[in-house]
Formats: sequence, C-alpha cells, structure tokens
Amino acid sequence: MSRPLPKRVAESFTTMSELVMPNDTNPQDNLMGGNMLRWMDICCAICAGKHCARPVVTASVDNVAFKSAIKNGEVITLEASVTRAFNTSIEVYVEVFAATMQGTHPRRTHHAYFTFVALDKDHGSPVQVPELIPLTEMEQQRYTDALRRRELRLVLAGRLKPEQAPHLQELFRPQ
Repeated sequence: MSRPLPKRVAESFTTMSELVMPNDTNPQDNLMGGNMLRWMDICCAICAGKHCARPVVTASVDNVAFKSAIKNGEVITLEASVTRAFNTSIEVYVEVFAATMQGTHPRRTHHAYFTFVALDKDHGSPVQVPELIPLTEMEQQRYTDALRRRELRLVLAGRLKPEQAPHLQELFRPQ
C-alpha cells in the first residue's frame, strides 16, 4: 500500500474549548491535572486522526508543563497541531489557554507534545501516515526539532542507544 498524500499543518489544526466545572476541580478549586491531561489527549487525538484519516492511539506524552492554575468557572481553549509525521507515528503539539467566562485575563497555562500511532481500521496494526508539509517559520522549526524530541523519547524508552541518536548528540557537541 502506498503512503497517503502529504498534508499541510492547517488541514488538521484542532481547537477545543471546555468550561471548568466543580467536578473537574480539586479541593483548592483548581482544575485537576488528570482532567487537563485527558482534554489535551482528546484534542491531540482529534488532530492526529484528522491528519491520518484513520484511528490513532496515544503512544507517548512528553513533559507536560503546568504553568499556572486554572480555576473553577474559567474557560480553557486547547489548540493542537501536527509537528511531524514519521513512518507510522506523528507528533502533535498542544497549547492550552485559560480565561474568565467573559474572556478577561487570558493566559497560556499548559503545553506538551503527544505522539500517536495510526492504525489499520480492520486489523488494528500500525500503518503509514501522510507526510507533513510545514509552511510557516514556526511550523518548520517544530518540524526540525521533532527529530531530537523523537530520539530523546526513544532513548528514554530504551529503544535507542544514546550513541545512535545523532540529532540529539548535536546538542552536546562543542561549538
């Protein structure tokens, strides 16, 4: 089977909003981290599924950065975009923004990289994903940096030895 046609980042860009309700919060009236991770995973899975036009499963989540608490009654907006397509997996970047219901006090609160694997609809086995066409400077930067992030994920998972990670090694070479 041939590889699907390449796609632009904008073709799968996904925005999702949620209202933080009392059952989403902890005793301090802040959004619980697990609920945030769930919403981030859902938004990224939608984005990955659009890019692949196939079912996808979460393979990994990189270092989620929790920058500020989100209070009960605030509205969060999640924005996800594909950063790179590999063979059967894709990396998706998600940013989270929070504001009051009236739209005041907007701020960026979280961000992370998720990796998904595309699956065959009939057998559930990994399949090739469409390549990504980065157009903007930011898209190109994330696309290029994705190689290092991928190598780091594989090294940390024990699937790649550090000496087999040339893009990661570049970070440690003297200038």
